[in-house]
Amino acid sequence: MLNTRPSDMKRITTAELADKFIDEQVAEVRAQVGDKKVLLALSGGVDSSVVAALLIKAIGKQLVCVHVNHGLMRKGESEQVIEVFGKELDANLIYVDATDRFLDLLKGVSAPETKRKIIGGEFIKVFDEEASKLKGISFLAQGTIYPDIIESDGVKAHHNVGGLPEDMQFELVEPIRLLYKDEVRVVGKRLGLPAGMVDRQPFPGPGLGVRCLGAITRDRLHALREADAILREEFDKNGLAGKVWQYFIAVPDMKSVGVKDGKRYEGWPAIIRAVNTVDAMTATIEEIPYSLLHRITDRITHEVDGINRVLLDLTPKPIGTIEWE
Repeated sequence: MLNTRPSDMKRITTAELADKFIDEQVAEVRAQVGDKKVLLALSGGVDSSVVAALLIKAIGKQLVCVHVNHGLMRKGESEQVIEVFGKELDANLIYVDATDRFLDLLKGVSAPETKRKIIGGEFIKVFDEEASKLKGISFLAQGTIYPDIIESDGVKAHHNVGGLPEDMQFELVEPIRLLYKDEVRVVGKRLGLPAGMVDRQPFPGPGLGVRCLGAITRDRLHALREADAILREEFDKNGLAGKVWQYFIAVPDMKSVGVKDGKRYEGWPAIIRAVNTVDAMTATIEEIPYSLLHRITDRITHEVDGINRVLLDLTPKPIGTIEWE
């Protein structure tokens, strides 16, 4: 399987190129898989959702989708996966609520790479357990895309291509591994996925685990999830959802003094990250109107328990990565 894009491979920007790519991948997947079953980690993000739709087109019910709720999902995300894939697309879907399992393992762990490896390793264990309950599972599908391959060497220990155990029992199926994120979106639309899913925010494999900075606590994780939902809601309402490539909240493990109900109290800061990029290898900062920043700040500090400040990250990539951890 290729690990680099062929020099003559065109960027997929049109419906025609997307259709050609889909036809090629359907044929390749059928040739690779035969009559065997494929297990897919369906997070509900753009990449895994497009892989799911592509494999459903290629092999139908031979695909077994496993959605693991590791407790690090964005607000309402698991519910949407169940609705879209379980009901609308009639996928062969298994839902696993492993919130306590993941958060217990992560308790007291502050090193970013250690957190990524714990989350990635536990994901594989969960899939292995689910696979052992099924018959004929021979393949593991992944939503690996091209930037994952480039950055897996030294930048991130766990994304889609890092952290896999050497004795993993599955052969990999990675049909979009040579595509950039924007190409994945074009393919997803041609596969008939809803716009709300294809155009949704990129989301790292470790989820909010790398945005709840330092050692994860349940109360700070809850505050992060609520603040992030407010940011996304306000961007949607104010026309920035389609203009900004990626935007999210990060909450560090530190507190500052604030005032609430006339009394001093300590709370966490919520850090806004909003960037634009073509291929995720470099990123520029999106200018957000101050009137909107004021509204977001007002809502987060008044509606989210534990948050008493809102900060704006103005660092491009390079020198800062898109994610904080």
